[in-house]
Amino acid sequence: MSGVSLKCGDCGTLFKSVEEAQEHAEVTSHANFSESTEAVLNLVCTACGKPCRSKTESDLHTKRTGHTEFTDMTAEAVKPISLESPKAKADDDEDMAEGGDDSGNEMVVPEVDQNVLSELEAMGFPKARAIRALHFSGNASLEAAVNWVVEHESDPDIDETPLVPASAKKAEAPKPSLTPEEIKKKQEELRERARKKKEEEERQREREREKERIRIGKELLEAKRMEEENERKRIIALRKAEKAEEQRAREKIRQKLEEDKAERRRKLGLPAEDPAPPKPSTPVVEEKKITLPVRPATKAERMRECLRTLKQTHKDDETKVKTAFNTLLTYAKNVATNPNEEKYRKIRLSNAAFQDRIGKLQGGIEFLEHCGFEKIEGGEFLYLPREKVDMAVLNTAGTELNNAIKNPFFGVL
Repeated sequence: MSGVSLKCGDCGTLFKSVEEAQEHAEVTSHANFSESTEAVLNLVCTACGKPCRSKTESDLHTKRTGHTEFTDMTAEAVKPISLESPKAKADDDEDMAEGGDDSGNEMVVPEVDQNVLSELEAMGFPKARAIRALHFSGNASLEAAVNWVVEHESDPDIDETPLVPASAKKAEAPKPSLTPEEIKKKQEELRERARKKKEEEERQREREREKERIRIGKELLEAKRMEEENERKRIIALRKAEKAEEQRAREKIRQKLEEDKAERRRKLGLPAEDPAPPKPSTPVVEEKKITLPVRPATKAERMRECLRTLKQTHKDDETKVKTAFNTLLTYAKNVATNPNEEKYRKIRLSNAAFQDRIGKLQGGIEFLEHCGFEKIEGGEFLYLPREKVDMAVLNTAGTELNNAIKNPFFGVL
């Protein structure tokens, strides 16, 4: 089959004639053309009759107009291509050569409406693309130029400045199809359309951001709820354990009193009491094992353990234990009341009164360290820096000390 088109070897575009190929070469400087048996596509819109020479052109036309029906007229338009250059053009070239005037062969940028060009540049179009759009849309109007850009935005040479012979530039004249008032009105419409589109995009982005904020807020609330629920379960379990401990301590004291009473009767030579039917003792409620999330001991738990150790280690000297608890409470209260006073935040470890009341008792210094005190100057002082004073920790220390002082069964077991 003979060739039916010319194909540009640089960009792959098909042309139906030598004239089209020459125009393409002038605009793009592509010079690698070959004869092809592939026909130039000819899709005709059934709604408006616009011919489209590629699938890209038809897609752009559909996007701009909404027309979707096309008739393939490629087979009807196919004919062998002639590789002869147009005679008229050859004659013109000869005349120019004979006349010695080569100004007609000079390629220059076409003249376009500078006002419309400025409008297109203000809308964000590159200058080369704006000139090309005005030139190929007939230099008619802003809207025509914008429509041309929409239809040809996928062209490989869309951002190349078009060139025309100098003689053609002189012969060209603007062809305004609209009055200045109509052009101004069209410009306002295009600006308004662009503004509305930008506002709609911004509203859509704001809706997406709001959805994201709501989602994050719900996740944070759910995480906080779960944390509070776990803390509530932990407190309930601790209270049950304390009640069980108190019940066991009461039972142990009762048994001790019974043993002491029997011993006194024996020493006095009194007969032992008739064994009465044993009263059913209140069964010790077995702790129900509650599965809680494994977590490190809190400040309050570590403080409570220090006080329990102090009480159990010195259980034979109740006065010393009570003095130690009251002294620790005084230290915590003084710092909480006067956080800026350094004398309440610095304790000499070698002080005899301190050693007698707290320093020599196991758990005393450790309790102060949990309150924020730290050893300085080679272990000579306990010091609480001002920036490390934590009112919540001091309040917790006061609460634990008050509980230990008021609860007669604290640390019995």
